[in-house]
Amino acid sequence: MSNYTIVKADNVFDHYENSDVPGEFRRLTPELDSQQLAVTLIRVPAHSDFEQSTGHFHDEIEEIYIVTKGVLTMRFDDSIEKVSAGHVVRVAPKTIRSHRNEGNELVEMWAISKKIDHRDATKVDDFWPPSDLAKQTKS
Repeated sequence: MSNYTIVKADNVFDHYENSDVPGEFRRLTPELDSQQLAVTLIRVPAHSDFEQSTGHFHDEIEEIYIVTKGVLTMRFDDSIEKVSAGHVVRVAPKTIRSHRNEGNELVEMWAISKKIDHRDATKVDDFWPPSDLAKQTKS
């Protein structure tokens, strides 16, 4: 393993490319050969519900979200917040979270957490009602 790795995020596989989920989900951890941290780039197009009214939580990991472009509408348990570029969010384990882009510009967000070698996420269906400002599919 090298002492450092440089990866262009746009060259990493987009897990949502051939799906109906609006946006991009690029796990950079394997390409970075990261031993301790998990890093994912998430892009949400304008007026799109990335998680399609669902939410999720993690049993053991804490996540950091760094919004670098646009404004996300984010839900944490029962709280709804607008989070704009330049803001960083920490979400504790067990906190149900979701996000959607109700704005006019693309949102870019980086998710960072401790790397673990097993599944830790639990999906929560019907976490919040659909938004008239954010379509739930690409089409």
